[in-house]
Amino acid sequence: MASRLNPYITFDGDARQALEFYQGIFGGTLSLNTYADFGGEDGPPPGDLAEKIMHGMLETDSGFTLMCADVPPGMEYRPGNNISVSVSGEDDAELRAYWQQLSADGSVSVPLEKQMWGDVFGMCTDRFGIIWLVNINAQQG
Repeated sequence: MASRLNPYITFDGDARQALEFYQGIFGGTLSLNTYADFGGEDGPPPGDLAEKIMHGMLETDSGFTLMCADVPPGMEYRPGNNISVSVSGEDDAELRAYWQQLSADGSVSVPLEKQMWGDVFGMCTDRFGIIWLVNINAQQG
């Protein structure tokens, strides 16, 4: 297997909902492991931490991989704009469908439209606070 680069996003308790949301958009196979799944000899962690996501991965037929987790115990959750996820390609209909779903209930900072470099591009922040860049490559004619 070749090396791959993919985003890994940490959430403050809603990683399951975010991954299910992204699976609804991109399809694919979702693997979720809770903290309880890795409880060890001491058993599952107490309270609702047991059902939080220790590691989740979405792998799609398009070759996308997205990994997510809820903040582990003892670590501070520090959201910010230090991560964005880029989705690009040539399938106009597919990418526009992704855009519609990702931007719904979120905010659009750059509308999905033709840009000076010739591609159709947009940037939005989804309802979970994740910045998405969608680029539809210009058709070479």
